[in-house]
Amino acid sequence: MQRLPIQFAEGQKIKLSPGGQNILIKKIIKDFCSLFTPGGHAIYVRDSHSILAYYDAEKLASLGVMIEEHGKMPDVVVHHVKRNWLVLIEAVTSHGPVNPKRRQELKKLFAKSSAGLVFVTAFMDRHAMLKYLTDISWETEVWVAESPTHLIHFNGERFLGPYED
Repeated sequence: MQRLPIQFAEGQKIKLSPGGQNILIKKIIKDFCSLFTPGGHAIYVRDSHSILAYYDAEKLASLGVMIEEHGKMPDVVVHHVKRNWLVLIEAVTSHGPVNPKRRQELKKLFAKSSAGLVFVTAFMDRHAMLKYLTDISWETEVWVAESPTHLIHFNGERFLGPYED
C-alpha cells in the first residue's frame, strides 16, 4: 500500500496511511508547522488507520505531561520551542473541531504542561469548515489548508497564543 511520507523539521521521517485525514495531517506538518511553529518539535502524530504514527513520550514528559490514553489525544501535537507552547491540532475531516467540550478535555489532559496550550482546528478547505463553524470554541484558532498562510482567530485577548485561566 502506498504511504504518505512526512519529514519533520528536525529530520525525523514517518509514513502515514494514504487517504482520509492523513492528507490533511501531512499538510499540517508541512505547511502549518513551518509557518506558525518554526523550529517546532513534533511530539505526536495520529495515523487515521493505526492510531499512532509518531510519539515522543520523552519530550512530552519533559514538559510535565504523561499520557496514558492515546484515544483522547489530538491529531497532532507540536512543541513551539521558541515560545514554549504546546500546539494541539485537530484535523477535521470526519470528526469534529475543538469545540468547548473538546477544549476542556484537552485542557484536562495537558493540565500539568509547563508549556502554554494553543488549540487549533484544521480543515482542508473553507467549505469543510462551514459545516462546523458554529461548534468551534472561543479562544482557539482555525487553519484552512487551502489558504495556508492565514489563521482565523476565534475571539479572546490574543492571536495565536495560550490563555491563562
